[in-house]
Amino acid sequence: MRTTGRPTGFFHDLFLRNFSSKLAVTPMVLTVLVIFIGCTAWTVTYSFTNSRLLPSLDFIGFDQYVRLFKDSRWQTSVRNIAIYGVFSLTFTMVVGFLLAVLMDQKIRFESVFRTVYLYPFALSFIVTGLVWQWIMNPAFGLQESVRNLGWAGFTFDWLTNRNMVIGALLIAGIWQGTGFVMVLLLAGLRSVDEEVWKAARVDGIPTWRTYISIIIPMMRGTFVTTFVIVGSGIVRLYDLVVALTGGGPGISSEVPTKYVFNYMFGAGNIGQGLAASTVMLLTVLIILIPWAFYEFRPRRDR
Repeated sequence: MRTTGRPTGFFHDLFLRNFSSKLAVTPMVLTVLVIFIGCTAWTVTYSFTNSRLLPSLDFIGFDQYVRLFKDSRWQTSVRNIAIYGVFSLTFTMVVGFLLAVLMDQKIRFESVFRTVYLYPFALSFIVTGLVWQWIMNPAFGLQESVRNLGWAGFTFDWLTNRNMVIGALLIAGIWQGTGFVMVLLLAGLRSVDEEVWKAARVDGIPTWRTYISIIIPMMRGTFVTTFVIVGSGIVRLYDLVVALTGGGPGISSEVPTKYVFNYMFGAGNIGQGLAASTVMLLTVLIILIPWAFYEFRPRRDR
């Protein structure tokens, strides 16, 4: 029997086999362990403490969570992010897909239109918020411009209207994100084999029926990826709110991320802010874990 003379065994396989590959992924593994898992454990642990300006291990059980769910500001934040999330996801996905379908018709100057639609995504949320703050400012924005044209009764004061300020955030958010969604879905449409379209035309299937029954199901992976990217952006919504409304008028446009930031770095109540962070984390996990089990479950037909 021929032997290579190289050392073998558990430790050799664990540390030395494919050593260069393991060395390359070591920074990423350490990042996951320290930043993601370590910081998550720290956040959950200190959410059960009475930490104020500085972290302390004075455990008080679920008191921070009880205060959190009784806080009207937190309730407003949750309601706002739910409304923003539902409408933002719906409009961004629907409008983005319709624009992608139009762009997929081999139109002239496609690259120009694609650049125009995608340009807002190149701007940060801070810049987007400031631009729309000027446009929607009742004193010198769209409202004042239309009134100067002779329509004295025109009113567009959503930034100062408690009931409509979420609509102002939606307009700015959808304006910025729709072009990005369009590009992702356009790439998905371009990946569909042309033979599928030819077969549908031979069978006399209407174009709209082909999209609904064949194309969209074939683009399931693209839709899921786009949905996750847009959804993660909604959960992290903060800078657009700060730049456009500042959370106002009053607290009518507060969102959970701004609540966490204000309590941790402004109100000097780290425990309350970490409790809110933990609730946000649990909410995301409740949505993602069932989806991950469904998406990555073993399938016999593969």
